Amino acid sequence: MEPVPEDIRLLNGAYWLTRLRWIAIICVPIGTYFCGSVLGIALREIPMYTVATLLFLYNVAVLVMLDRAARADREVSPRAVKRIIHLQICTDLILLTVLLHFSGGIENPLVFFFIFHMVIAGILLSPKESYLQATFAVLLFGLLVLLEHKQLLRHYCLTGFVPHCLQESMLYIFGTFLVFTTALYVAVYMANYIATRLKRAERAYKQANVMLEEKDRIKDEYVSRVTHDIKGHLATIQGCLAVAVDRMTGKLEDPEADLIHRAHTRSVKLTNFVRALLRLTQMRLSNKLEMADFSMGEALLNVTGAVQAKAADKSITLNCNIDSSVENVFGNQFSIEEMVTNLLLNAIKYTPANGTIDVRASSGENSVLVKISDTGIGIPKEEQAQVFDEFFRASNAKRAERDGTGLGLSIVKYIVERHGGQIQVESEEGHGTTFNLTLPRTA
Repeated sequence: MEPVPEDIRLLNGAYWLTRLRWIAIICVPIGTYFCGSVLGIALREIPMYTVATLLFLYNVAVLVMLDRAARADREVSPRAVKRIIHLQICTDLILLTVLLHFSGGIENPLVFFFIFHMVIAGILLSPKESYLQATFAVLLFGLLVLLEHKQLLRHYCLTGFVPHCLQESMLYIFGTFLVFTTALYVAVYMANYIATRLKRAERAYKQANVMLEEKDRIKDEYVSRVTHDIKGHLATIQGCLAVAVDRMTGKLEDPEADLIHRAHTRSVKLTNFVRALLRLTQMRLSNKLEMADFSMGEALLNVTGAVQAKAADKSITLNCNIDSSVENVFGNQFSIEEMVTNLLLNAIKYTPANGTIDVRASSGENSVLVKISDTGIGIPKEEQAQVFDEFFRASNAKRAERDGTGLGLSIVKYIVERHGGQIQVESEEGHGTTFNLTLPRTA
């Protein structure tokens, strides 16, 4: 999973705050009604409902600001989003202080809801910024307690919840304020510590990922160059052996002719392997494919026509059924035809004589569906998850055919993914295999 960019992380955090606030907007009026009507706790209901209304209006305003900051026609500014986060936390702290004032002040256990905001600040903001938010919360709460204690601000005792007004006890005020302050700063410290560790791990992961991608690219370039050179030498060897086979067949003693024939056969197979490896490596190195609209039905007819002779050599019936609803697809026709050819040649190779191969194409909602089924040897159930891995060959495939590159299905999967499609395999050992391809019709 790719690390989330800083601007997106902040924007998601800002939206997360608004979602949490909707919960508070619902809970404040419900809690006020329940406490007053059911529990008989004295609360200033009108101010409480007013605070809930202000929360609603302010949350809508924040959402408008966030939507403007995240407009698709310009980049998201981390600084602008941070300002909105600061605004949200500061406003929340002020409204929470007002809410406490009308619901018992220091007597109300909701005072520790300040901690939630400190945790959020520690996650979304820098250590310095989150400690400033903690200091602001301590000053707000301390000012509320001091003004109520000095009777400069009226204190609304939480009658029905506490036996008497605790605001009058200096010891209670001092102890609660000390615990409150300590809890806020500890919460900020812990949230900052965890967030910092996570960010460092994310940066390390990102750097490691970049290094792995670069090493993978270097490996692919190396393989591409080596296989290209090998392919040239093999082509020369294969050409020389082919001439020797043609000219010397019947002139040499049987053992000598057999050696030449075996050398030629091996060179052909090795050349095919090198070509497949080179093709896969080139596709992995290339970031672009020339795409255009083309007829999927025509491409399938081209491929089935090209492999028809090989199927006939094994007395295999090759059927091709294309629905009239099949439309054009957007992609690289050469690659798509190469992909279907690989699947058909695999089916022919592992389908016994007098078997059947069916190619069917139909139209989906926004895609073309291609199904290639055979009556071949199938794939063991426990090995089906690996069939698209490079160099992998099923155990029964190795027994049926000694030679094989194990790259054909890897190339198929890579081509499908480059076109934004999907491929699935259904198989039962001894009863054939079906490959289901889904290719998008448009870009």
